[in-house]
Amino acid sequence: MPSLYTEMSAAAQAAFAGLDTAARQREVDRCVADLPGGFTRKLVNGRTYWYYQAKSPDGAPLQTYVGPDDATTRALIAAHKSGVHAQADQNMLRAARAAVELGCAQVPLKHGRVISRLGDHGFFRAGGILVGTHAFMAYQNLLGVAWQGSAMTLDLDFDHAGRNVSIALRPGIKIDTRKAIESLEMGFMPIQSQTTYKKADEPDFDIDFLTAMGRTGDAPVHVASLNVTLQPLRFMELSLEDPLTTTLLWRNGPVVVNLPRPQRYAVHKLLVYGERPQNMRTKAVKDLAQAAALMDYLLDMDLALIQEAWQDALSRGKGWQSRMEEGFSALCRQYEALNFRQRLAVGAA
Repeated sequence: MPSLYTEMSAAAQAAFAGLDTAARQREVDRCVADLPGGFTRKLVNGRTYWYYQAKSPDGAPLQTYVGPDDATTRALIAAHKSGVHAQADQNMLRAARAAVELGCAQVPLKHGRVISRLGDHGFFRAGGILVGTHAFMAYQNLLGVAWQGSAMTLDLDFDHAGRNVSIALRPGIKIDTRKAIESLEMGFMPIQSQTTYKKADEPDFDIDFLTAMGRTGDAPVHVASLNVTLQPLRFMELSLEDPLTTTLLWRNGPVVVNLPRPQRYAVHKLLVYGERPQNMRTKAVKDLAQAAALMDYLLDMDLALIQEAWQDALSRGKGWQSRMEEGFSALCRQYEALNFRQRLAVGAA
């Protein structure tokens, strides 16, 4: 059996590396002046203060305090008027399209719209993580490879630690995830649990919000500061631990997202393989295909990394061990020619 991945050209790898650095720096530099609108002054107790009047991505009016009438604030106003930020965004759009032309992977337009809108609303800056197939596809640019024959699904999956960690937001600042989705005007409606959004005209295109299962079991968890309800799932904590930040490409430019570590994603797919009910066998096959591609790459390029993630999962108890063995045995049967058990060089349980 041939390798499940091929290396991208050096030109494509270099194009993505440069774009990733620029996009992540742009994300750090984002300020209120990026929003369409204008500055206005207010006189308070004899002193002048500047505010920025704009509209949020969902169209709601927004007035943000900028600062007192001093040199720093005036410099920000001057930068806005000069169009520096707008020019930087146009440069990155051109760079993103050039990277795709060179062979970098991009997500479909309608998926990119959803991911980008959540990014604009601050979902990823607040700890949100892109998981599922779109994370798997994003690893291609990050690792400089193209997957061979791996299935693509239409649903979008997002993960968040929910109440388990403090969210790095300024006091009083909230993110309205639901309003972000509604502002797309794509026809998404939440189901009864509020953890999934569905489209009547595209029944396979779902948006799911997930978290790790805790003491409350699988009862949905609402996070008020994000206005999102999360569905707890077993083993999801692997995706939440030590995520990485990278850039996703779509036709309208780059968007900075958080992803699970590739080695943790691969192990997680083997764990959930046995969790799939019989009516989800198609997704179980996809789980194996994605785990196989990532493991094929990691066993070639960073054996110690996948071994460490493997042993970490095994150390978490008998339930984890049995699921690992079930998923790994299925993987070895399906991809016998790749000799995964010999190459991994560790026991599966």
